[in-house]
Amino acid sequence: MFSKSRINEPGPKTNTPQETPARSASDAIPGFRPRPEFGDAAQATRAKPAASVLSSDLTVTGNLKTTGDIVVEGVIDGDIRAHLLTVGETATIRGEIVADDIVINGRVIGRVRGLKVRLTSSARVEGDIIHKTIAIESGAHFEGSVQRQDDPLANARNKAAEPKPQDSGGNARAAQAPSPAPAQQSSSSAVKAATDQRKAADGKATSDVPAKG
Repeated sequence: MFSKSRINEPGPKTNTPQETPARSASDAIPGFRPRPEFGDAAQATRAKPAASVLSSDLTVTGNLKTTGDIVVEGVIDGDIRAHLLTVGETATIRGEIVADDIVINGRVIGRVRGLKVRLTSSARVEGDIIHKTIAIESGAHFEGSVQRQDDPLANARNKAAEPKPQDSGGNARAAQAPSPAPAQQSSSSAVKAATDQRKAADGKATSDVPAKG
């Protein structure tokens, strides 16, 4: 007798271990945040704004004030206040310049105030320099006095905080405006005196007329 073949019958089940996904450190530790990559950190950091450049074909009449950096290549007729001021070789500034760092390659006609002042070999400065540290290269042209101060920008800040003289002058003119009042009083007194004299003259003329008998 032949028995049935058991080839097609399933074999016995074996317990195979199932693979479990690996857990990251952020899942294992509550409140843990992975450190950003180098590129992400660079994007998160706010980039410093670029310096403002005044080209050589530009002429500005008036004062300039900024908390950033300025590179001047043109002509400026006025005062400049900045953080870092670079005067190019083709630049000409007529006015006072005040900045933390000043590098002069061109011409400046006016007072210079800065914590760090540097005159290169092509610099031409006609005015006083008030500084904390200064460097003058060979070949620089300078006419004026040099004075060192621990805080050369202090006087510039105090000067900017002072009230404008136009306001005080306007108030003074406004206070002097009511002065015409005494003239009116004198004219009214003169009119009253003339009226009294006329009345007195009329009364004297009446008393000189003889009475009829």
